Amino acid sequence: MSLDLPATLAGRLKDTPQELLQTPKDLGRWLIAAGLAAQVQEPTAEELAQARELREALHRLALARARGENFSARDRSILNRWAAEPPPAPQLGPRGLFWAGADIRGLLVTVARDGAELLGGELAERVRTCEQRDCGLLFVDTSRSGLRRWCSMSGCGNKAKVAEFRRRQRQEAR
Repeated sequence: MSLDLPATLAGRLKDTPQELLQTPKDLGRWLIAAGLAAQVQEPTAEELAQARELREALHRLALARARGENFSARDRSILNRWAAEPPPAPQLGPRGLFWAGADIRGLLVTVARDGAELLGGELAERVRTCEQRDCGLLFVDTSRSGLRRWCSMSGCGNKAKVAEFRRRQRQEAR
């Protein structure tokens, strides 16, 4: 989940990245799509700005982890400030599970805590950047060998394999 938020700036490495969180409603839709809530009240413009700040800190921290670099003190401070807040609490209601305190802020706290646990935990050494030239997505390599190269085989992995196949065909034709 914590690496999904940075993906809301699509095409990050391209000349003109596409902001997927353009409006507060976009943030609300993302929180639902990320499985953090079944429904949310509409976020405010301030909450959107806070989500973008958290997103960029998470991206820089994960990129540093993937490159084996030190974390920025500023980015650690942003993440830790969010992660220190109380998270939503699971509660059993008449129809099953619901989350008390699951307002927008609480949901962003959940993302931050996930990021702190990921980047400081056992899977930290498995954070990778996609090797596709213009992708820029970050992912956790859960493959047995630990040699995964692309964010997804159906997207970037397939593009790379098709490009390599065509390169070999052209080379053989010469």
